[in-house]
Amino acid sequence: MNTTINEIEHIKDILSQLPESAAREVRDFAAYLADRERRRKELVEQVLKAEKEPPIRFESVEDAVKAVFNETKA
Repeated sequence: MNTTINEIEHIKDILSQLPESAAREVRDFAAYLADRERRRKELVEQVLKAEKEPPIRFESVEDAVKAVFNETKA
């Protein structure tokens, strides 16, 4: 926890030395990174959920393609 607090304080010190435009760029980049992390976590959750589902087996590739097209029509 202290390491995190120290890192935050260090970042604050750096930000205070930057011009306003550069500080905005840092903020925008941090928001971008946070959004990427949020999306990554969502993807991991979706994959883990999908892995729990039983596998679907088809007799042939044609059957699988038909199933996909039938699902999209429904």
